[in-house]
Amino acid sequence: MSSSDIIHTGGCFCKAVRYQVTGKPVTSAYCHCTLCQRLQGAAFISTLHFSASNFSWTHSEPHDAALDVFEVTSKPWKKRRRCKNCGCTVASYNSKSELWSVWGTQFDRDEDGKIKGWDTIKPTAHIFYETRLLDVQDDLGKWTGYESKSERIA
Repeated sequence: MSSSDIIHTGGCFCKAVRYQVTGKPVTSAYCHCTLCQRLQGAAFISTLHFSASNFSWTHSEPHDAALDVFEVTSKPWKKRRRCKNCGCTVASYNSKSELWSVWGTQFDRDEDGKIKGWDTIKPTAHIFYETRLLDVQDDLGKWTGYESKSERIA
C-alpha cells in the first residue's frame, strides 16, 4: 500500500463536521503540552499533523456554516475549528507550518471500537513531556518539544 492509498476519516461527536486525511502524518505523537491539556481537558492527547494538501472537509457545504473558529491569543497563527452543534474541537490549521492538526480519538472506528487503520497513524513519541501530568511507561521516546527537533529526555 502506498502512502497515497491511505485515507482516514473522522469528525466531531455529533457527526455534523467531518474530514478526511490522506497519506501518512507528518507528526503523530502523544502531546503533553499545557495548551492541549487545558483545551482538551485531558492529561495528554493523540495529535496528528498533516500537510494542507492532505486534509479536506467532507461534511456538507458551505463547510464554514457548521464550524466556529477559535484562536488562542498566544498563538494567533493556529486557528482551531469547533462544531457549532456539539462544540467539539475537530481540527486546527497552523498558518506558519501550513499543517492541519487532528486528534486520534476522533478518527472513525470499526465495530470493535478500534480506530480504523491505526497501524498507519499510531503515535511514535511523547512530545512536550516535561509538562506531563503523569508518567507513561511505554517504549516511545519522550521529548521536551517535537520529536527529533528537541531534547530527548527518556
